[in-house]
Amino acid sequence: MDTIVVRTTVYADAEEVYEFLLDFPGYANYSKYLTDVRVRTGNGGVGTQYALRFAWWKLSYTAHSEVVAVDPPEEIDWRITKDIDANGQWAINPLETLPADAPDDATAACQVTFQVAFDPDSADAGVLNLPALVSFGWVLERAIPLIRGEAERVVQRAVADLEARNRPVDLTIETDSRYL
Repeated sequence: MDTIVVRTTVYADAEEVYEFLLDFPGYANYSKYLTDVRVRTGNGGVGTQYALRFAWWKLSYTAHSEVVAVDPPEEIDWRITKDIDANGQWAINPLETLPADAPDDATAACQVTFQVAFDPDSADAGVLNLPALVSFGWVLERAIPLIRGEAERVVQRAVADLEARNRPVDLTIETDSRYL
């Protein structure tokens, strides 16, 4: 499994951050390639299934995900349920004290971590309707590196909404993927 981990500090209460991140349909507001998120079943908790519609270049794809565990207000775990072996987690860790560089009006802070693990070899070429003369390998080589930029963009935009301000967001990014 390849992984990417994006971590940052958010100046908001952990419960507020948790509720915000549990709203999977809202993710489409932060992503360049995620165009729509529909609830298939459930109410946001464990067992809730979503259809996430992605579009890039001449391709579109709907991923099916499921929330598999929650630990309010600290953890939301999910997995992709078809076509690719992938799972992820949002972890929210409240900080006891504000960091030295916290904004003047900050009253709470937490470290938020977004982690995704995926097996690029588990992707099935048959799920995409590829244009003539375009190989699945070509698409994979170009699409997977977009994950890193997309992870950064989603976290930065979510932080701006959570804090109701635009500020430079320091991200720590770790990956063990040869693609990212």
